Amino acid sequence: MDASLTLERSPSLAPQVTDLQPAPDVHTDVVIVGGGLAGSLAAAMLGRAGIDAILVDPRSEYPPDFRCEKLDGDQVAVLRKTGVADAVLGAATPDRQSWVARYGRLVDKRPGDQHGIFYAPLVNTVRSQIPSNVQFIQAKAVALSAGSHTQTVSISTDKKISARLIILANGLNVGLRDSLNLKREILSSCHSISIGFDMRPAGGGEFKFPALTYYAERPGDKTALITLFPIGSTMRANLFVYRTMDDPWLQALRASPQQTLFALMPGLREIVGDFAVTDHIKIRPVDLYETRGHFQPGVVLVGDAFSTGCPAAGTGARKVLNDVERLCNVYVPRWLKTPGMGLDKIESFYSDPVKVASDRFSLAKAFDLRAFSTDPSPAWGMRRGAKFIAQYLRGKLRLASLGGALGKAGR
Repeated sequence: MDASLTLERSPSLAPQVTDLQPAPDVHTDVVIVGGGLAGSLAAAMLGRAGIDAILVDPRSEYPPDFRCEKLDGDQVAVLRKTGVADAVLGAATPDRQSWVARYGRLVDKRPGDQHGIFYAPLVNTVRSQIPSNVQFIQAKAVALSAGSHTQTVSISTDKKISARLIILANGLNVGLRDSLNLKREILSSCHSISIGFDMRPAGGGEFKFPALTYYAERPGDKTALITLFPIGSTMRANLFVYRTMDDPWLQALRASPQQTLFALMPGLREIVGDFAVTDHIKIRPVDLYETRGHFQPGVVLVGDAFSTGCPAAGTGARKVLNDVERLCNVYVPRWLKTPGMGLDKIESFYSDPVKVASDRFSLAKAFDLRAFSTDPSPAWGMRRGAKFIAQYLRGKLRLASLGGALGKAGR
């Protein structure tokens, strides 16, 4: 599947690209800065709710980007609350069943609940659901000012947009922080590294598993897991490791992916067999951070603009979806019913119980998974052993009811 896929848009749903030249200023209720997953989803939800909104992003179509590449069952459950789930799932590839393995031994064949989709098609599909009453301004936001009543976004066309509320959804972009005196506190620098590539069986044909999660074999391997899942006709691999970006191991993986991966996970070969990588290996380090100074009237941060999650833990997209769903379903409609956009309104979103629980879960799981994967202490060793015994017994019970079997290399 081509990550740069161009999506046809229905004229009734496509956001209108606005030329700002005829007027010096534009006014709206909500201006959304950033058109990635968070910003595009906010625009779709607010537009469908009949709220006057403008989406600002320099790209008319979201380009290929190595970020979220699948949605699990919990994420899909949140997505269904946003109104765009049918479109997204229609563009994604469901896994029929997911095998779970370690040490070359299959421990479970669980029902599939994940949907593979490259990030660019994911965002562009969400954008296709933005109704035409939402203006899309193709420009870069260069400065922000916020207050209790009127907010201003200065854009690269030397024009300004005034609004009652700014939703800052510009992800990892740090260019606008100084406008609002926002500071990012790094909680864990290069907490994990995500690695992605397409693969196919060396001898042709298909892999024998529909999807696979294979866990690291030793704590000293500095690895969490590799997950293999379909996107269209492609088998996609996401590998998550705990290393530094100057680690020679990363260059070895680029040069000899099969040899390096099988040296890291010897038992993986029993299940996967020889394979070939069919595209460039993408590598992305992930810092865990939180934004400070975010309690400000007139502006609210969502997704990675506020804080990051660890892709290895699978909570990044869930955080984004929870943020936008709560903000656009609950808070923005309520805030716009009364004058002003004071700090009391903004604080109510950041203290939302669902958001707080999601943020805490994401952060805790990021550190727990790293310790689970790499800590050699007896306590963590016992936890690893208990988890895989539980998975194996659960898998035995599941397959016994289906007349299957578990064992080495999937036998």
